[in-house]
Amino acid sequence: MTPSLSSGHLPQQGNLPVGAAALAVRGLNKKFPKGGFALNNVSFEVPSGSIMGFVGANGAGKSTTIGLILHTLRKDDGEVQLFGRPVTADDAAIRDDIGVVYDSNAFPENLSPKQISKAMRHIYSNWDDAVFRQYLTRFKLPEKQKVGEYSRGMSMKLAIAVALAHHPKLLILDEATSGLDPIVRDEILDVFLEFVQDENHSILLSSHITSDLEKVSDYITFIHDGEIVITENKDKLTDDYGIMRCTKAQFNNLNPVEMLAYRKHEHQVDVLVADRREMANKYSDIRIDRPSIEDVMLTLVRGEKPNA
Repeated sequence: MTPSLSSGHLPQQGNLPVGAAALAVRGLNKKFPKGGFALNNVSFEVPSGSIMGFVGANGAGKSTTIGLILHTLRKDDGEVQLFGRPVTADDAAIRDDIGVVYDSNAFPENLSPKQISKAMRHIYSNWDDAVFRQYLTRFKLPEKQKVGEYSRGMSMKLAIAVALAHHPKLLILDEATSGLDPIVRDEILDVFLEFVQDENHSILLSSHITSDLEKVSDYITFIHDGEIVITENKDKLTDDYGIMRCTKAQFNNLNPVEMLAYRKHEHQVDVLVADRREMANKYSDIRIDRPSIEDVMLTLVRGEKPNA
């Protein structure tokens, strides 16, 4: 049983700074009658100057949400605001401020980066060929080699170079590090961290690789089966939350109000709590571990909610 946002236990948008968000998603709904999947009332914000990790299993709704944000899919209901303004499908001016990277090669395989650069000049009003060449040099990408001859890692670096070369304020990255080796992923994550050194820059980073999100994210949004489970400060999740490793007898003595979710195993019950230190003081006989993002996600989406 998946924890519900209406249960009173889970924060919908915790510890985010007050002010205009780079991206605000409010009440997005989208039904796919043939497949039976639906996006239900998806809402979250990406604060300016931050990286929002958008995490969930494959098929959870991450790519659908991004498609609705970018108007490559038509929403049934809801609103998307970029930099405080509602965005529409034909809003080319505001689209200039967004860089997008998908998990697959977006360029014709018979083109070279040099040819791609010429095409981009006609698409983005603020295309900067000098910046593009700087990233080609940094990523060691041959300017005249055809994209079809690139490795997956090279293709992703090229997509990131294109996304950054028109001076966007917001990057939207859909599984951009998926399938890459750890060295390439680490190099790309460094680029993302450099990008948000400018407080006017922000990133929505969709990924199922929770270790990447732990490295770079300021905030985490979990999505599961088309619904937002939780949005929270990343440091709060990993520093303040805890996983209590309880025997069945210890679990039965816990106050349900103190639990966010729990997951029963054969010989123990794992209980997710919001304040690890407070619970350690109160229940000194129970082992309480500092959780990873993956620990939190698994307990929330595969566990049960308490009956307070």
